[in-house]
Amino acid sequence: MEYVHGYSNREALRLADQADTLTGILHSGTAYPSGSRVLEAGCGVGAQTIALAKNSPEAEITSIDISRESLSHAESLIRSEGISNVNFKQADIMNLPFPENSFDHVFVCFVLEHLQNPEVALQSLKRVLKRGGSITVIEGDHGSCYFHPETEEAVRVWGCLVQSQRDYNGNPMIGRELHPLLNDSGFRNVEISPKIVYVDSNRPELVDGFIKKTIIAMVEGVKDQAIEKGMINIKTWNRGIKDLYKTAEPGGTFFYNFFRGYGIK
Repeated sequence: MEYVHGYSNREALRLADQADTLTGILHSGTAYPSGSRVLEAGCGVGAQTIALAKNSPEAEITSIDISRESLSHAESLIRSEGISNVNFKQADIMNLPFPENSFDHVFVCFVLEHLQNPEVALQSLKRVLKRGGSITVIEGDHGSCYFHPETEEAVRVWGCLVQSQRDYNGNPMIGRELHPLLNDSGFRNVEISPKIVYVDSNRPELVDGFIKKTIIAMVEGVKDQAIEKGMINIKTWNRGIKDLYKTAEPGGTFFYNFFRGYGIK
């Protein structure tokens, strides 16, 4: 699967920084009981796997990804943390190599946004989930982003991120669609919880970890393709990135909304 942000070491570091910053916000309330079998679909470099495993130390977690390179990075990361309740397997979320009713719970984070057919992925995940088991899905929504100061150039570079993801057949606004996606896939008792991230100078840990190391780093990751495809010129790009950094300065603010979806098979 093509990934809009690529598979570079820089992207792996960004994902780790993002997970470290957002663990308390995104993973609160996600814990699985002892002995339960959990499938983490699309674990990537293991950035979210750490929180998942630490929150459920007695659960048996199987983490899959289509990229062998990402899995190798994830395995090294998890072992370095001394975590022993996670097994890794290379697999395609669209064609899972597990029998029906294999898992008690499924966890998916920042995956559906990159898929051309998220409905097919949810049906595949539902097949391997036991009846009465739960699915938890966490996604962002790039249309929920607001910041100050807002300049035309900063809005343009943010738009390049949105368009780049669409060019890869992803959905940068998928967060707002989680409820119908889960409902239409046949999950019951669907609940959606907004996970708001608001940052100003009174939250220095989020200024650095979220605005600089997560958001701006994510935008900078699409620079080459945005310029190559003529979405923006280099002068406007550089000005826009500079203006985005002003949101991390005193007087700057940043708002973004993640969504956590939950359903039962």
